[in-house]
Amino acid sequence: MQAFKFIQGTQPLLVSMPHVGTYLPPALAARLTPTARQVHDTDWHLERLYGFAQELGASVLIATHSRYVIDLNRDPSGASLYPGQSVTGLCPVDDFDNQPLYQDPADLPTTAEIALRRDTLWQPYHQQLHAELARIQAVHGKAVLWDAHSIRSVVPRFFEGKLPDLNLGSGNGTSCDPAMSAALLAIAQSAPGYTAVLNGRFQGGYITRHYGQPAQNIHAIQLEMTQSSYMQEAMPFDYLPEVAAGIQPHLRRMVEAALRFGVNRH
Repeated sequence: MQAFKFIQGTQPLLVSMPHVGTYLPPALAARLTPTARQVHDTDWHLERLYGFAQELGASVLIATHSRYVIDLNRDPSGASLYPGQSVTGLCPVDDFDNQPLYQDPADLPTTAEIALRRDTLWQPYHQQLHAELARIQAVHGKAVLWDAHSIRSVVPRFFEGKLPDLNLGSGNGTSCDPAMSAALLAIAQSAPGYTAVLNGRFQGGYITRHYGQPAQNIHAIQLEMTQSSYMQEAMPFDYLPEVAAGIQPHLRRMVEAALRFGVNRH
């Protein structure tokens, strides 16, 4: 299976979904625990939630493999994005509940296996991401990257209590023009019934921090949403259309604002 699906758009916006994949190669799945095979930590249903992105003319890059195979939003060297805090790795060995993914410690991925996954899955995704941003910038003079994520609203391993619903991350102001992140935060904070923060617990992963280069007219933002805003957070992880209908208009307004920033040259 290819590392990604890609739909090229016509506007200066690329929506990246690095954690929506659910595919586990059979030989790897056989080494995982029964719970791990259910890929609980997937960013479920983002393709459906962001169904409007293609209507807006955005390009969309969609991972196919589970983050349990390799995490496309981690530094390829394995370096931590949040030093001193609990994180999952490039090729994770435990889940968000700190439970082991592999049945037998002898089955943990070797250095050679990690390198192979990096070469065959991580690299192709990032090559496509880089190439599309370069194309967009060449055509439009500016490129905007929206890195789309979601997570259970309560994950004690990573944060206390319930996470705000809309968590924008700009690498602490380094990955995009502050005017863009401020505009997005204003929309998020004006959404009745939802909570929002900028550069809180989630400040943007490797993709946001690496590709966001405002001085070169490439502006990147990450949105980490609570899954309770649009879906069932426990198995079977169903999409809940009536719940999603509440957040989707606000989400669309945010993406439209990011797109306007890309179209508006200055």
